Amino acid sequence: MQPLEFIKHTPKTNCGKCGYGACLAFAAAVTKGGEDPGKCPYVDVKGLGDEFARASRGSGGLSGVAGLLDEKDKALVAHLKNKVRTINFSSAAPQLGCEWSGLKADLLRFRYLGRDVTLSVAGVFFSGKDGEYTVEDPRDQILLYNYVYYGGGDPLTGVWVGMESLPNSISKVRTLRVYCEDRIAGLFCGREDLLRKCAAKIDGVVQDDQGQSCSVVLQIAVLPRLPMRLLFWDEEREEGFPSRVKILYDQQVLSVLDIESLVFASERLAERLGELMETMELEG
Repeated sequence: MQPLEFIKHTPKTNCGKCGYGACLAFAAAVTKGGEDPGKCPYVDVKGLGDEFARASRGSGGLSGVAGLLDEKDKALVAHLKNKVRTINFSSAAPQLGCEWSGLKADLLRFRYLGRDVTLSVAGVFFSGKDGEYTVEDPRDQILLYNYVYYGGGDPLTGVWVGMESLPNSISKVRTLRVYCEDRIAGLFCGREDLLRKCAAKIDGVVQDDQGQSCSVVLQIAVLPRLPMRLLFWDEEREEGFPSRVKILYDQQVLSVLDIESLVFASERLAERLGELMETMELEG
C-alpha cells in the first residue's frame, strides 16, 4: 500500500493526534516506515485487510523512510558517476558553460547558485577561500551530475514559461509553489531591497519587467545553462494583496535538465536566498 492509498483511511484533517504534523506524513511513516497505524484513533486497523498486515513496511517511522530515500539517492549518485565517465569533459565544457581544468586533473569548474564548484568522476566539491569541501547532500550531487550528463541541452530561446507550461509537470506545480515560490514570497514580503541584495550574491541581475507590473524581475543563473527568472510582486496592504513570486524557465529547459532535477534546483534557489537573508540580517 502506498501513502496516498493509506491516507484514504485517515480523517485527512491533520489533527496531530497520531503524533505527526500531517496525515500524509503519518501515511508515509505507516506504509514505508513501519509505524503503527493504530496511533491514529480514526483508522480502522482491521479494515486495512490481510494484505496490509502481511506487507513488509520497513521500520523506523519517518526516520526509516528518510534512510531509505538516502540510500536510494546514494545509489543514483553512483549510477550517474558511471554515466559521466563516458563524457569527454574537454569537448563538453563549452556547451555546459564550464571551464575544463586540463587533461591532468580532468575537472569541470562552474558556478552553482553563486558558489564555485568543481566536478569530476570522483566527486563534487565547493571551492572557497578556505579550500575545497565535498558537496555532501546526494540530491545536490544528483542535480550537478545530471546537469553534466544532459550536456547543456538545446540553445536557449529567451522565451520564458511557467512550470505549468512544461510537459509532464502537473504533479510538480504545487511542489514548486509551496517549496519555492511561496517560500520566497514569505521571506521577502515588504523587503524588496533585501531580495535584490541576496539575489546579487548568487549572480542575480535585475531585468526589465516587460509589462509584468512586478516589483522586480531577477534573472538568476542557477547553473551556467540554467537561468531562472524570478518575478516578485510585493504585498499591497491597502488593496489586500499578499506578496507573490512566480518562477519562469526558458521553454527549452527540459533539454538542460529532467523535471525532477529542475524542481529541486528551484527549491535550492529558495533555500539559498533564505540562507543569504539570514546571513545579511546577522551582519546588520
